[in-house]
Amino acid sequence: MKDFLNSWGISLMVFLPLVGALAMLVVPKAKEQFHKVVALAASLVVGFIGILLMTNFDYDASGRLQFVIDKAWIPIINSRYIVGIDGISLPMIALTLLIVPLCIIYSWNHFPEPKNPKAFLILILILETGMLGTFVSQDLILFFVFFEVVLLPMYFMIGVWGGEKRQYASLKFFLYTLFGSALMIVAFLALYFLSDPIEVGGQLMHSFDMRILPELATGISTGAALFIFGGMFMGFGIKVPMFPFHTWLPDAHTQAPTVGSVILAAVLLKLGTYGFIRIAIPILPGAAEKWAPFIGLLAVIGIIYGALCCLAQSDMKRLIAFSSVSHMGFVMLGIATLTTFGFQAAIFGMVAHGLITGMLFFVAGSTKDRYHTLDISRLGGMLKSMPHMGWILGFSVMASLGLPGLAGFWGEFPAILSAYNPGLGLNVAFFRVLMVVAAVGTVLAASYLLWMYQRVGFGVPTKEYEDDPHLHDVTFTEWLAWTPILVLIVVLGFMPNIIFKVTDGAVERTIAIVNGLGG
Repeated sequence: MKDFLNSWGISLMVFLPLVGALAMLVVPKAKEQFHKVVALAASLVVGFIGILLMTNFDYDASGRLQFVIDKAWIPIINSRYIVGIDGISLPMIALTLLIVPLCIIYSWNHFPEPKNPKAFLILILILETGMLGTFVSQDLILFFVFFEVVLLPMYFMIGVWGGEKRQYASLKFFLYTLFGSALMIVAFLALYFLSDPIEVGGQLMHSFDMRILPELATGISTGAALFIFGGMFMGFGIKVPMFPFHTWLPDAHTQAPTVGSVILAAVLLKLGTYGFIRIAIPILPGAAEKWAPFIGLLAVIGIIYGALCCLAQSDMKRLIAFSSVSHMGFVMLGIATLTTFGFQAAIFGMVAHGLITGMLFFVAGSTKDRYHTLDISRLGGMLKSMPHMGWILGFSVMASLGLPGLAGFWGEFPAILSAYNPGLGLNVAFFRVLMVVAAVGTVLAASYLLWMYQRVGFGVPTKEYEDDPHLHDVTFTEWLAWTPILVLIVVLGFMPNIIFKVTDGAVERTIAIVNGLGG
């Protein structure tokens, strides 16, 4: 089994969703049940392969790439098909493998207008291939291809199945992300041409291999490195999204169908933060050290700005969208410290945010299905009219504001604490000021989340919805889709070491590269 997984495991996991999508393409869209079963089966088989990889993963050597496949791909530029899994990518892969089938289960009887389950589910499967491929890639061009694969499916998901302003939101999402990607590929090419060449088949060639680029890039001048890092900062920063590149996110979330919002919040935003940890910082640690205070400052501005924007929202989904800007600020603050503790906090924060905000968007989507609005002033009395839904919303709110004992706490508190002792060469006093300001963000988070929950959950239903037959409690498919997330939020809250132990070796290795080459 181990030999099979070493040779085929990752490739099967990444490309099986595409096989499912191709099978669905040749069957007429009228056969809805067939498409639902094939999409769910494909995602579950991919999940099973992922579980096999996780059970055969050597957790004592999580700092080393495992199940590596290294094959020739584009020999003319020495770009290779290199994939592998280590302790940094494993939690992200697990999150993706969990969220996709749950989204398909939730969609079973929830397909948004204009229906068409065939096209909708094909887009979800293509998204899964793009997300998994990004997390396993070890070649810059391969990473870029998978990074871009997710762009079009999400554009169509928002543009076709979204709300009233879907075309505006989808175009804004597309243009912002494409602009960031253009700068990112320029940075990758600059890195390729300016790094030291290696001998390949008897001739000297440059390399896109992320495993050796930290060593090959040491000869790049400080000025060039700062510009290259800037290109990657724009590409990844827009995807996160960091302040001030965040303006596409509230529109995209508000207009996207429920499942689109969940995938966007749970996994797609993490491609940006993952890019910082996997590529930008280890390959150009010297430039990262110079950029770190700026990244930390923008992260903290994002925390406060996102929280203040939440307090001004009247739409439940838009409020949750702005909370993403704020919560991703904590992740970026952890990354900006350039410490093992900060990186650990950031990766945990990515997983926690994915689960909690994904859950909030699920509840918001089901609320809209019943009330046909998300205007907070028109909602109310959920605990009375739909008690289970009300309790689930309350639970998710408590997790999001960082209540100890739930996953959100370990995403925020360690990130704030990591700023107390930033990495070598960083201004300690400056980062401690950032720490204090970020801590204020947690108070604001409690304010806007509890305000929203008080208006939506408590009281009695407004006259408009007093005797509305649409107000039914959680359905079977909703329980099926939500229960694993709710359980994980509690389990990770009480046992954070499940993730910290996995990421520890890989993060220590990354920070060793930063400290060894950054000076």
